[in-house]
Amino acid sequence: MPEPITSPHHDDVQAVKAYLMSLQDHICSTLETVEPSARFREDAWDRPNGGGGRTRVMAGGQVIEKGGVNFSHVMGDNLPPSATADRPELAGGRFEAMGVSLVIHPNNPMAPTSHANVRLFIVYKDGMAPVWWFGGGFDLTPYYGFDEDCIHWHETSREAVEPFGEGYYSRFKTWCDEYFYLKHRGEPRGIGGLFFDDFNDGGFAHCFDMMKSVGDAYTKAYMPVLSRRKDLPFTEQQRDFQLHRRGRYVEFNLVFDRGTHFGLQSGLGRTESILMSLPPEVRWTYDYQVEADSEEAKLTDYFLTSKDWLGVAH
Repeated sequence: MPEPITSPHHDDVQAVKAYLMSLQDHICSTLETVEPSARFREDAWDRPNGGGGRTRVMAGGQVIEKGGVNFSHVMGDNLPPSATADRPELAGGRFEAMGVSLVIHPNNPMAPTSHANVRLFIVYKDGMAPVWWFGGGFDLTPYYGFDEDCIHWHETSREAVEPFGEGYYSRFKTWCDEYFYLKHRGEPRGIGGLFFDDFNDGGFAHCFDMMKSVGDAYTKAYMPVLSRRKDLPFTEQQRDFQLHRRGRYVEFNLVFDRGTHFGLQSGLGRTESILMSLPPEVRWTYDYQVEADSEEAKLTDYFLTSKDWLGVAH
């Protein structure tokens, strides 16, 4: 990772925090427009060192079976192993991390699960200038796929980042495909989107603007898809398939996800908030198989393959 071009001032960091809290408000209010029977419940929490956050969870809705939209701002004296694996020279540094992270699990198997995260990380270590980077992105996990949904998702992804650097969409799409991959299953978690981390190209203001663009693009990407699929008819067999595929989501979050590992290893996160990403119902059946050439098989045979969704659009 290249060294940072500019170091953030206190006002810069406060501006990021203000944006993240407003983003949480915007996403929650937007999601509530399609949910007739439930609202987000907020739990504010804090830590003795001044860190804390706002956890917002919706459960038992007609459209959203479970959803969480979290803001957190935590500080610590020692970076956990998940944060220093690629930067061992930062071990022992003090850190400050803030971000918004969300996962939405709809009731309807025709409606995909979605995830988004945007964050800022700063490390302070004696003898070094502050080291900072942004990270984030969003990805989509369908159970029954639709080409138009995948195309829209990736068109919105490209529009969010391409103004900030030629090739950013291709770079971050590839990164997303490689990151959200279940190595023990040999398959991706979903149809991808954007993922970037350790990002400080072009200075703080440039990176912050791109992070805001990604954060603002999430509802543009997801709401049309959710609105199209939330009321489609489905069978018990399709619901069963959804619950089995949710098991893959749980496996990734617990085994591979860096954010989950950081929150649990640092001891500064709130466990209930970290694990809010897990679906309320999930199913594992030994040697679970789907029928060949079925709509269920099409998920892995067609949708969960390395694909240029913008090429499909043409």
